[in-house]
Amino acid sequence: MSSTMPATHGHSEACCNVPPVVSQGYKVKGTYETYAGKKTYTVGPDDATKGIVVVFDIFGYKDQTLQGADILATSDNENKYKVFMPDWFDGAPLPLEYHPSFPPNTPEKQEALKTFFGKHSPPSVSAKLLAYTQALKQQFPSIKTWGVLGYCWGGKVVVLTLANDANPFAAGVEAHPAMVDPNDATGLKVPVALLASKDETPADVAAFEKNLTVPHHVETFGDQIHGWMAARSDLADPRVKAEYVRGYETALSFFGTHLT
Repeated sequence: MSSTMPATHGHSEACCNVPPVVSQGYKVKGTYETYAGKKTYTVGPDDATKGIVVVFDIFGYKDQTLQGADILATSDNENKYKVFMPDWFDGAPLPLEYHPSFPPNTPEKQEALKTFFGKHSPPSVSAKLLAYTQALKQQFPSIKTWGVLGYCWGGKVVVLTLANDANPFAAGVEAHPAMVDPNDATGLKVPVALLASKDETPADVAAFEKNLTVPHHVETFGDQIHGWMAARSDLADPRVKAEYVRGYETALSFFGTHLT
């Protein structure tokens, strides 16, 4: 599925120079700091005038997700981004092995998931994201414009935040978002990109795009699984690695156009 906004389709070879992706043993380029009371992975130049907040998936800090943040911060030759990835789960994400058995196949997993999502519902984390970003804006006044990217569960957090009257972001990207709801698109007032996998419901993705009235890029990576840009990405697979890179190139192109 391609965007109805051709100007934002694809990526610019001139501006994006993604470094070789590491399949195993990735060494992060950033550091962990504390902002607004939240442990935060941060990467990017101190003189950046553009910021990106990344909302990770339910599995928290994983090499594939951290490498993605590094790509955002270091791969655009024309724009300098400082990237912030806060820990919404306070060091207690869901174990990665929960996903293959979703829906949960034991009473213990059912209870754990119920507790987790009760504590970290997208609306509640969206409210926290608003406050967190306002604190960042105070702490980093040199950053003049802000974007947001969310994976899976984080994609839902992103779209709810973009629709809020207090939204601080100039543009947002959802990567293989969970709980795609076409009704969420009607409240958006800033540009948005939705990068879907083969596992999102095509009818929901199409209806979401149809309801958008803002500049947008909607694309389905038709042979990729839910999670291919984050914790579930098998970067040892050449095809997955290629589409992982293309996903980040697409996100960078979108931010390059709309974070001005």
